[in-house]
Amino acid sequence: MLRTKTMKQDWKKRAVEQQKAFRKLLEKGPKNKILAALPQLHENAFAQVNCLDCAACCKNYSPRFKQPDIKRIAKYLRIKEGELVARYLRLDEDNDYVLQSEPCPFLGADNACSIYDERPSDCRRFPYTDEDILLKRIPLTLKNSTFCPITYTVLEQLRERFG
Repeated sequence: MLRTKTMKQDWKKRAVEQQKAFRKLLEKGPKNKILAALPQLHENAFAQVNCLDCAACCKNYSPRFKQPDIKRIAKYLRIKEGELVARYLRLDEDNDYVLQSEPCPFLGADNACSIYDERPSDCRRFPYTDEDILLKRIPLTLKNSTFCPITYTVLEQLRERFG
């Protein structure tokens, strides 16, 4: 597993160094073969990396909170939807609700999410390494690879296979 500080720093450095190779693979690689490989590579990466060791996504970025997310989370927290929005969210430049602050207010000291079972759909799907988003939103995938060890691991395995 990518647990030690040295290993974490090493993969981050390699992720930055591999950006051009990753971009080339995602833009020009065998799309159908890549898509077919993603589910297994995704599972392999999650078996190697413990998200609770990192939580960089929750510490530095905000998911979009769509209306069904807001409704579900407010119900779970036993507060009104308007209170959830006022207390935790803001509208961004794309008119999406995102968190007002970082790290996520639902992230605990142990890197566990206090609303995990009710978390936003963006959080459920992150890091999108088992979806076609990996190929459809290449700039997002490349950015994710620089802070998410799972994204990096999947891209590195794709590069080794198809690059």
